[in-house]
Amino acid sequence: MFDINSYFGRVTILWLDYLYKMLTLLAYLIFIVSVALAAGGIILASRLRKRYRSEIFSVLLYFQVFIYTFGFYGIWGQFLIRSFLSPHISGEVLTRITDLLVLMGLPFLVFAWMMLVRFSVIITGRERRKWFVLWFLLLNFAMVCALGYLIAVETDMRPVTLFIYYFIFMNGLYTVISAGLIWSPVKGKTIIHSRDSKTIAPVIIIITLVQSVPLLFYNAQPWLALVFILTFFMGYTFLPLYFNYGTLLKLPDDQPLKDLSFEHFCIKFEISPRETDIIREICNGLSNKEISDKLFISLQTVKDHTHRIYIKTNVKSRVQLINLVQDLKD
Repeated sequence: MFDINSYFGRVTILWLDYLYKMLTLLAYLIFIVSVALAAGGIILASRLRKRYRSEIFSVLLYFQVFIYTFGFYGIWGQFLIRSFLSPHISGEVLTRITDLLVLMGLPFLVFAWMMLVRFSVIITGRERRKWFVLWFLLLNFAMVCALGYLIAVETDMRPVTLFIYYFIFMNGLYTVISAGLIWSPVKGKTIIHSRDSKTIAPVIIIITLVQSVPLLFYNAQPWLALVFILTFFMGYTFLPLYFNYGTLLKLPDDQPLKDLSFEHFCIKFEISPRETDIIREICNGLSNKEISDKLFISLQTVKDHTHRIYIKTNVKSRVQLINLVQDLKD
């Protein structure tokens, strides 16, 4: 006799097993994407640091390193531990280990927030306070210790909930502070344009809000955790991406370009000999096809060199490049 309850029970088990396998594959995919995003953000920040040789982008690089270290240590570390240790130890012990792992990762998060605020202060031309670092670290590590104490005394609130509220509140606080600083830069001292400040400030707030949404509804659902991880790693690539490709910076350099010769201009921006030839021909009014024919290189090679020239000199068009070179000292 056909047992409908047994049938639906088997179907349910198979369906849950299928969902578990799909969720596992999705977690692997998001981990690969996380690694790629973290590497990309650090590489872009390193490029800015190398190009401008300025403390501003050193701070941005440190921010990238600290925030992604927390991402892998404090967030992905939980997934790895639960994947490998859950069959061997009890759920209570596993929870204690993962809670401790997150707590130990919080110092990286604190340093990341400090770098974000410091980056906002420097890039907007504000005066740096002498005791900022000391007071910032004292305040935040006191809060981390308080969080650890609340977890140790086993309050009614679960540790993961405490971590979530701590992250949402503190991350939101420092994002709003940074956005406020960027929104109103010091005239004459900032290296960003007013258009940039009005773009960056609201975007980083929106990113923080998007990151917080899956945490607000999180209740041990793995898919919400994966959504948060994806938004976490994607969101923090915004600043290096924007400063590489989305803006024209006022160069943080005491020597005006008009005082440079073309030779020193090429040295300053690390222009290669072939790129130098292409700049000359662009300034002579030649098209990409004409430059290709004259220098005996492919059209795609000319386009690739031109793109790298734009990145190195922080321009977006031929007209801007020509105007930049024409301002140089003869």
